[in-house]
Amino acid sequence: MTAVVSPSSAAATPSEIVQSPLPRLKITEIFLSLQGEADTAGWPTVFVRLTGCPLRCVYCDTEYAFHGGQWRDIDDIVAEVLGHGVRHVCVTGGEPLAQKRCLVLLRALCDAGLDVSLETSGALDVGGVDPRVSRVVDLKTPGSGEMARNRLENLPLLNARDQLKFVLCDRADYEWARDMVAAQRLHERCMMLFSPCKDRLDARELADWIVADRLPVRFQMQLHKILWNDEPGR
Repeated sequence: MTAVVSPSSAAATPSEIVQSPLPRLKITEIFLSLQGEADTAGWPTVFVRLTGCPLRCVYCDTEYAFHGGQWRDIDDIVAEVLGHGVRHVCVTGGEPLAQKRCLVLLRALCDAGLDVSLETSGALDVGGVDPRVSRVVDLKTPGSGEMARNRLENLPLLNARDQLKFVLCDRADYEWARDMVAAQRLHERCMMLFSPCKDRLDARELADWIVADRLPVRFQMQLHKILWNDEPGR
């Protein structure tokens, strides 16, 4: 089966966030928890959740980050992150890259000596992200309702520090993702992450499909959901 790709002309544009002229960002929350997914799963991690997102995925579990939030100076954000006393920090959203100064924050966190990851929808350009950052990029499946927002120009930019994540809702999503990985040889570029969408796809069923097809991907479940369900700040 040939992988279905979306036209790059449908790539998302930043959400309707008023960009501040000052070195600050609109923040929904900053909290310490365990990283629940990707290659640092299980590590104590500070999460910096930025406000706003131009996408509306059907399974979104952070709708509370679409609006509201507080403006915070970037220096203050970095100071709060350092105050937690752990080396891992994850900048997430919403869609963090919808705020232009997210790039400044990522660079400042790296300069502070932290191990920095970015969780992004894959709908916005990741080319300007500091190369010290591990980019965890979604590729939206048909079941997400936002496949047309995929920015396929991001794919050639990924490298061994990065990860490409597929959240799968059903067998059709799995076959789409499997064929995309094969057609684009994405597993040769960076780590592939296949995740079952909670309450939509049985995790054991997805695991069996991956084993049966011997896919060069990493199965993952969201550890934070297993431990704390969808509780904000955990």
